[in-house]
Amino acid sequence: MSNNLDALTPFTIDVAQDALDDLRRRLETTRFAADLDNETEYYGLSTAYLQPLVEYWADGFDWRAAEKRLNGFEQYKVDIDGTPVHFVRKPGKGPNPIPLMVLHGWPWPGEFSYGLIDPLADPAAHGGIAADAFDVIVPTLPGFGWSTPVGRGDLNYWKIADILHTLMTEVLGYEKYGSLGSDYGALVNSALGHKYGDSIIGLHFGHDLVPGMFQHDRYWDLTAGEPIPADASPQLREEILKLHATYASHVAVHMLDAQTITHGLDDSPIGMLAWLLQRWKKWSDKHGDFDAVFSRDFILTQATIFWVTQSIGSSIRMYRNSVRYPWQPVHDRLPIVEPPAGFTLLLGDVYPPGVHTVEERIAAFEHGPSRGFFNAVNVNAHERGGHFGHFENPEAFIGDVRTTFRGLR
Repeated sequence: MSNNLDALTPFTIDVAQDALDDLRRRLETTRFAADLDNETEYYGLSTAYLQPLVEYWADGFDWRAAEKRLNGFEQYKVDIDGTPVHFVRKPGKGPNPIPLMVLHGWPWPGEFSYGLIDPLADPAAHGGIAADAFDVIVPTLPGFGWSTPVGRGDLNYWKIADILHTLMTEVLGYEKYGSLGSDYGALVNSALGHKYGDSIIGLHFGHDLVPGMFQHDRYWDLTAGEPIPADASPQLREEILKLHATYASHVAVHMLDAQTITHGLDDSPIGMLAWLLQRWKKWSDKHGDFDAVFSRDFILTQATIFWVTQSIGSSIRMYRNSVRYPWQPVHDRLPIVEPPAGFTLLLGDVYPPGVHTVEERIAAFEHGPSRGFFNAVNVNAHERGGHFGHFENPEAFIGDVRTTFRGLR
């Protein structure tokens, strides 16, 4: 394998001071909403929770320290057919490192996955063996964060798959590569595995999302109109309702009012933070302590990236674009996603309802509607971690990814 990194110019994050000054002015003049009877956040993210974080963002949070931390990684920004693509790269230390992309979801680009980089690239220094090494490439999906500004309005998961395949094969010069994807990145993973299977050594997934997702009449409805079973136990009914409460508004608003909400989120940092933070809180480990895992500096680093790049709108647009520009298969072979695939599934996610043990989670996949789409070779479940598995339980992903690819080298 060869790569073309010598021809690339390293990228350094350097946010203009006037952008940070403008952010502070906006934060300092925030008009906080009245929030009666919302101590339990029955109506959504509370003012009581949000206000101290906003005040710290305005007068306490050190973006330059975060910037220095992020610039500690080797990173680049390239143009692929007019679309900017930012990525972090760590060369593997081992006899035959496999090139591995690590793909994020919404709204968790970049640093959510950075804890995977060193252990996957240099396993011998992190409790593993050198033979399991990867060349790790962590792109920021086009339209998110530093992979902006985009000059096209049609980006979605399968179009991003085309761009990232070009990144790996033409820009970086790898003949074959592997990919790990979760959430929206799992959809990119699936599209890669379908169209570019001959170039894929293997895939690993944090969520079993399939090509063509959302392509149905009720695309805005997470349940696709499926009612709660009449014979559901009280506990199962409660868990299904919790699933709806966690994800339904997110999908519906992003699908039906992407630009409408963008006007508010792009102009108001507190509005943008509230929208992001509610997802991070509600989607994280349902059994965990959010504040113990997600520090305020980590939260505000990610929010600042969305703010200074004005990428909240282009990232949200990905949802409706999966409907406006539907995925089409390029062959009729089965499984639809052909390369060998591993899975890391975490019990702290509210999906799927009715699952309470590692064994039940694996069985839910093996007997579920997505199983036939994949050539699954390694399926594991773990108790710790919610929707943001790369960040909440990196150890699970590191171990499972090593196992998935060990037999593919």
